[in-house]
Formats: sequence, C-alpha cells, structure tokens
Amino acid sequence: MACLTWLRDRFAELPQQTFMIWRDQPYSYHWLLDQIAAWEARLDQANVAPGSVVAISGDYAPSGVALLLALIDRRTILVPLTASVAAHHEEFTQIAEVQLEISLDDHEQSRFIHYDRDVRNELTRSLIATGDPGLILFSSGSTGKSKAALRNFMGLLEKFKPRRHSMVTLTFLLLDHIGGINTLLYVLANTGCSVTVHDRNPDVVCSAIARHRGEILPTSPTFLNLLLMFEADKRHDLSS
Repeated sequence: MACLTWLRDRFAELPQQTFMIWRDQPYSYHWLLDQIAAWEARLDQANVAPGSVVAISGDYAPSGVALLLALIDRRTILVPLTASVAAHHEEFTQIAEVQLEISLDDHEQSRFIHYDRDVRNELTRSLIATGDPGLILFSSGSTGKSKAALRNFMGLLEKFKPRRHSMVTLTFLLLDHIGGINTLLYVLANTGCSVTVHDRNPDVVCSAIARHRGEILPTSPTFLNLLLMFEADKRHDLSS
C-alpha cells in the first residue's frame, strides 16, 4: 500500500503551484506528480522491490525529489548521498549495504548501479520486516569511522501531516542531512516552494532570497556568522 497518498492529494489540490525553483526555472506540483509516476515505471522495470536498500547520488534537484518520493512510496530503505561526501562514497554504500544506486548527473540524467549484496544488519532487517520505508544518514566521521543512523520514514512523515504555513524556503541544507530532509518534507506537506542554489556562498544565497522573495532560510550558525562577517545582508534586499 502506498504511504504518500495524503501527500499526492495535496499536490493535486494546487497543480500549477511551483514546488521548486531550480537554476532559476520553476517546476510545478503537476510536473512533480508526473515525474513521480515516471520514476515508478522505471523502478518497476528495474524490479526494485519494497525493502530494497537504495542510494540516490546527486544534488538537490527536481527529478531527484521526485525519485526520493517514489522510493519512499515503494517502502524502500533510502540512502541519500551528495557530492559533499564523495570521498566517503564507497565506505557509505558498504556500511549501508546498498543494493541499488541511482546516480543523477548535473543534467538529471540517471544511471542505475546494482550491487550484489544481502542485507545483514539486524536493525535494517527489522525495519524491512515491518514493511515501512527507512532512511539511512551518516555522521561526518570526524572522530573516526563514519557511523550510520537508521530512521523509520513513517515516523518522520507523520509529524508533517498537520497543515502549517506554506512558505518560500531556500534549501541550504542538503538531503544527506536530517535538516535537509525535514526542510523538504515541510515544504512539500504545505505545498510551498523550495528555492535551490548552486553555491552556498553568502552572496549567492542572499541574491536568491532577494530574487525569489524567499521567506525562510534553514541554515547553520556558521553560515550566519559568514553572512554577517562579509555583510552580504547589506548588499541584497532581504525584506521578504
């Protein structure tokens, strides 16, 4: 049974509304629904079964979001990987026991990479047995070997079901970070709009906020310190 029916219903209520601005181009909720269906057909062709451990490698982009939602709905165990962890890519796929990697390049062209692995981790096996989708995220590994954290995606989704404010949100945190996942789910659950940036430089971020009238910026204290240090807020209209 699909677990995102409630979310699809919300998308269908406002099909022409923009769900994402990527490279300054708008993408609507109607487009997103069509892309989720297209990914579902591709996952069928690739025989991706519920409980499969699937990594998505790529940046924060419209097609990647559609793929992520299709994989959640299929109740797979999702492992988001971005360019920021390229040095740990092989290590992360081994620790998570990834069975399929779907790689998206800068032009959103995809490549399916299959791994001949069985899932042996008991925590992962227990989650798969429940039939719920899962999420595996990694620590930075700054104090030694990287560690993986496994979450039940159903628990994450439940807290976003109550309707809240629909906002234009700049997506600073990436999808391999729990903050990035939470930001995305909040935007989608409230049929808001996410604005992406190609660079997390203070001037690039502030310029995107000014250009697209961004209303909220989920970010880190480090970035806010940089923004103030270089006075980017004084060079751009952040009144929104």
